[in-house]
Amino acid sequence: MYASMRPALLRPPGAELSPRPSARPAGALPATAALLLAALLALAPAVPLGAQPAPVRVEPQPMLPKIEIQAGLHVIRAEVADAVDTRMRGLMMREKLGPNEGMLFVFDQKAGHCFWMKNTLLPLSIAFVDDDGTIANIEDMKPQTEDSHCPARPIRYALEMEQGWFARRGLKAGTKLTQPKLFKAPAKN
Repeated sequence: MYASMRPALLRPPGAELSPRPSARPAGALPATAALLLAALLALAPAVPLGAQPAPVRVEPQPMLPKIEIQAGLHVIRAEVADAVDTRMRGLMMREKLGPNEGMLFVFDQKAGHCFWMKNTLLPLSIAFVDDDGTIANIEDMKPQTEDSHCPARPIRYALEMEQGWFARRGLKAGTKLTQPKLFKAPAKN
């Protein structure tokens, strides 16, 4: 029954199997592929042969809401980057920071959040900060590099300031930053 339902598979006894004759010349594209290629070429932007496309300019993000953080005797005015898109852009393409200004990156979870300086024009120092405000470690970062700068342990906060800001004020790993809305004292047993 199976053979009678598929007559194309049946051939008379002694008949030779031969390949189906091709309707198009060798090397030609099937009609649908040719139409698709023509449509793509028509929609492609005209770029002279050998020319490089213009680089995409990344604009600095608008100023974010600020919060004050106490670092010993010093008050930091930090923009708060607490959403994925604001953390991704950070201080990219910024040409200057005001005195005692920086950016605080706030993450939902403690982790080994690493940073790089792609499209960042300013040399920066970054302090990786524990939940209670204690600086875990500080790293200096060179502009326009893709080197990774990572915390010494999982953190939820990172504070970027102009390069050398922490060192000039004697702030180092173990220093405690104060901001009651963010940094909570560890729970006592």
